[in-house]
Amino acid sequence: MGRALVALLSGLLVVLAACGSGAPGTAPTSSAPPPPPVEVAVQPAADATDVGPRAPIGATTTDGTFTDVTLTAEPGGPVAGTLSPDRKHWTPDGPLAYGATYTWGGTATAPGGRTSPVTGSFRTVAPTDTVRATLNPGDDREVGVAAPISIQFSAPVTDKATVERALRVRTSVPTDGSWAWLPDQDGGSRVHWRPKEYWTPGTQVDVSADLLGVPFGDGAWGRENLTTSFRIGRSQVVRADVNSFRMVVERDGQQVMDVPASYGLDSDPNRTTRSGIHVVTEKFTDKRMTSAQYGYDLIEHWAVRISNNGEFIHANPASSGAQGSSNVTHGCINLSTADAQAFYDTALYGDPVEVTGSGVDYSAGDGDIYDWAIPWTEWQRMSAL
Repeated sequence: MGRALVALLSGLLVVLAACGSGAPGTAPTSSAPPPPPVEVAVQPAADATDVGPRAPIGATTTDGTFTDVTLTAEPGGPVAGTLSPDRKHWTPDGPLAYGATYTWGGTATAPGGRTSPVTGSFRTVAPTDTVRATLNPGDDREVGVAAPISIQFSAPVTDKATVERALRVRTSVPTDGSWAWLPDQDGGSRVHWRPKEYWTPGTQVDVSADLLGVPFGDGAWGRENLTTSFRIGRSQVVRADVNSFRMVVERDGQQVMDVPASYGLDSDPNRTTRSGIHVVTEKFTDKRMTSAQYGYDLIEHWAVRISNNGEFIHANPASSGAQGSSNVTHGCINLSTADAQAFYDTALYGDPVEVTGSGVDYSAGDGDIYDWAIPWTEWQRMSAL
């Protein structure tokens, strides 16, 4: 009986030992996969080259949030950027620089504590040619109601549509206007914006040309961003009927001058004062005027330029006998000294001078600002958009 019980217990211990697994003191192995990393995507793709400074650039996580994101330029240092309120998207605050290597950094975290680093780098384009531009009117100027906005480029622009999309005009008074690309005689390109009708007096105008990082075509890129803010002054319009032998000035709809004048000699087309809307561009208390063709070299006083073809409104005592009765000048509008000074004192850049009644029309050959000689529908067609 005792021996049988001992044998039974020994067999039971063998069975129990066989039911165990692994070596003594070890835990059972697990087959569960490791948690997936937090998804992080950067744009442009890692190791991209020749990236435009205004190309889509950013970091995004879909199943987590960013603890922090950095983008560092070499050369240049950290790039300022903005993290979205949900902390899932980061974008730079402005265009990047040319010819720099940018490296991502930071961390994305998912619920449960999973993390992934923000990694990768790319390089921006290093252009062989960047184009300089100048913007007019300048900051804080007060200008006349016919003043155009002009941007002059130091080299030809072949991708005009892309450049024009980077230009913005904002006005305090709703104003219908358009950009137009004009021929340029200086080896570059130029674009003007003008309203359909004269500006409303008192309008505040803000212009931005976000050209840094914009491709101009043929391997050229914009060099820098430009801005200007200016104000439209009072409305002053010169009415200059060459057959009246007088010059009339209206300010804010009221006549303020009506003075004797002499215009260009009609019998010589080279001396005729051109019919059309001229624009005041600059003025001189004393201006040297010369002509090899007509043999004069004179200093004229109180001279207000109204075109680049040599037309001014200025004092000329030598033609005083003709002022008010006949046209004898070489294309300028001659006034008495007192009348010329009075007009000079009131003239602003951008004031319109409406010449009528002569036999030759104002045109592109007469200077840089012939904007108002172009009909509005034609002007709109000169936009690249």
